[in-house]
Amino acid sequence: MPLIKSISGIRGTIGDIEGENLTSKDIVKFTSAFVTILVKNNKIKSRKIVVGRDARISGPMVEKIVIDTLINLGLDVICLGLSTTPTVEIAVTEEKADGGIIITASHNPINWNALKLLNEKGEFINENEGKELIKVSESQEFIKVQEKNGNIFFKNNYISIHIDKILELNSIDVDLIKKKRFKIVVDAVNSTGGIAIPMLLEKLNVDCVKIFCDPTGEFPHNPEPLPENITELSKSVVKNKADLGIITDPDVDRLAFVCEDGVVFGEEYTLVACADYYLSLHKGSTVSNLSSSRALRDVTKTHDCEHFFSAVGEVNVVELMKRKNAVIGGEGNGGVILPELHYGRDALVGIALFLSHLAKQNVKVSKLRKSYPNYFISKRKIMIDENIDFDQLIKSISNRYTNEMISNIDGLKIDFKNSWVQLRKSNTEPIIRVYAEAKTKEKAEELSKKFLEEIRG
Repeated sequence: MPLIKSISGIRGTIGDIEGENLTSKDIVKFTSAFVTILVKNNKIKSRKIVVGRDARISGPMVEKIVIDTLINLGLDVICLGLSTTPTVEIAVTEEKADGGIIITASHNPINWNALKLLNEKGEFINENEGKELIKVSESQEFIKVQEKNGNIFFKNNYISIHIDKILELNSIDVDLIKKKRFKIVVDAVNSTGGIAIPMLLEKLNVDCVKIFCDPTGEFPHNPEPLPENITELSKSVVKNKADLGIITDPDVDRLAFVCEDGVVFGEEYTLVACADYYLSLHKGSTVSNLSSSRALRDVTKTHDCEHFFSAVGEVNVVELMKRKNAVIGGEGNGGVILPELHYGRDALVGIALFLSHLAKQNVKVSKLRKSYPNYFISKRKIMIDENIDFDQLIKSISNRYTNEMISNIDGLKIDFKNSWVQLRKSNTEPIIRVYAEAKTKEKAEELSKKFLEEIRG
C-alpha cells in the first residue's frame, strides 16, 4: 500500500516487515522537502521549527529522524517531546518559529504514524503547498538553510502554557466550573491526552477519574472516538457516578463526551454544544464541513447567525472560517476550532467551553443533549479497489439524482428534504467514506447501506 499524501499529512504504517510504507528514508525525504519549500517561499525568518509528538510507540524513532534532518539542514529545533497537536500549533506562534512538524497519525491504528506540517501561523500547510511538497520530495532537490548545523532546545512546559491561554479566555467561566466540582472520567487512549486533560481539569477543580491515561502508546482500543470504542468509558462513568466522561484521539484534536447515564453524547454534538454556548456570548457565523451534522446549522440559526459548509479537511474549514469571519467552527468528528485562541482543532478548549456551558445551564449532560435537534449519522466505509475511477463513479451516481440538491465540492453530497448522503475519498485511509444523516437511526443506516450497494454496483 502506498503512502497517503494529503492535506492531512504524510501517513503510513511502520514496523510491518512486508507492509511497512513509512520508512526512515521517507521521513528524511519529506522533512527535507518541507524545509525546501519554506526556503523557496521565503518563509525562513527565525530558523526555528517546533517538533512534538503523540505517544505512539514509533514516535521516538520518527522524532529522532525528523530532528536530525532539521538540524543537518541548518535549523534550530524546539522539541516539545510528548505533546498534543493543538499545543504544537500554539508553540509555533509563541516561539515565532518558521513552522512545525507534529508526529502523529491522529485516529489511525497503532501501527501508523505520520508527519503533520504547519506553517509559521501554526496552521496546516494548504493544498498548493502540499502539492509543491510532493513535487520536491520526488525530485529530491533539497535546499539547506545554512551549512552550519542547527541546535536542539527541549521545552516541556507548553501544555501548561496552552492550558493557561485557554483559562484566560473571557468565554471560559473558570469560577463557575470550579464551584460545580464536577466528577469526570477521562479516557485518553494511553496517549498525550493523559497528560494534558487531567492537568486542565485539575486547574478547574474537577475530580478526575483516569482510565487509559498512561502515555505508553499502547492503545487499549481503536483510537478513533466513535461510539463502538467508548464502551469502557461509558461503564466507568456509571460505575463512578460521574457527571460525564471525556474521550479524545491520540493527538487530542478530536473530542467526544459520555452522559452521566453512560449514553454517548455523540461526537457530532461536541461542536454543536460548544458553538451554542459561544454564540450566546459572541454573535457571528459558524463553519463545519460537508460531512458534519445539520444540527450545527440549526443551532446557529437559533442565534440569528449564518452557517456555512466547507470541504472536508481542517485546512478547508479554516480557509472558509477566515473568509466568512466565523467566530467558531470545526468538524463533526469532535473537532472544535476557536479562532480567538488559534485556528486549529483543539480538544482542550472544547472541554473548557463545554464545561462552561454545562455549569451555566446547570443541567445533567443527558438533558443538555436532548435540547438539540435530533439527527442520526451513519458512517460507513469501503476499501478502494485500484480499478475504481472515483470521479466516474460519483458522476454516474449523481446522474441518478438530478432532481435533488447536489454538491461536488468534496466528492458527492446529495441533500434530500429530511436527510443527506455523502461519498468521498478519505484523506487519511485508502477507503471511500459513505456518510448519511436522517431523523432516525434506521433511516440513516438504510440510506448509507443503499449507497454502499450503489458503489459496489
